[in-house]
Amino acid sequence: MHDTTLLNLINDDIGTAKRLLELIDDEFQVLGERDLTRLQSILADKQPLLALLDQHGKSRSQLLLSLQLSADRAGLQALAERSELGAELLARGDELNTLLERCQTANLRNGRLIRSSQASTNSMLGILRGGETPNVYDSRGSTARIGQQRPLSQA
Repeated sequence: MHDTTLLNLINDDIGTAKRLLELIDDEFQVLGERDLTRLQSILADKQPLLALLDQHGKSRSQLLLSLQLSADRAGLQALAERSELGAELLARGDELNTLLERCQTANLRNGRLIRSSQASTNSMLGILRGGETPNVYDSRGSTARIGQQRPLSQA
């Protein structure tokens, strides 16, 4: 009975993780396009999926712990050894783990894009405010500093 419950949770989470991965990939595209309306929609769609994955993860852990097994792959493997659904439990557990790792990798990629975009925006704002002067090249190809710094709004 516990093995069936666990398998159902894993199967549900596989579908949820697939949908989350799609949203994270959509988020990457929208970040590149800087479409804030669609980005807000995607973020709103991601939140319940993340909450559901967290809730099911806790349920899976509690289920394994209630059977006095560790709440990791070793615990799942121990349960699989004494279950008729053992092979399917392990296969689906591995599939879920792979999907969650892909979600994490894609999310890190999106984070790098966001940080890069923030740095670029901060640099542009610094130039506009006059606090940061862009490097200009002189006739020898060396960087030359501009003598008088003024914000572009005062130029």
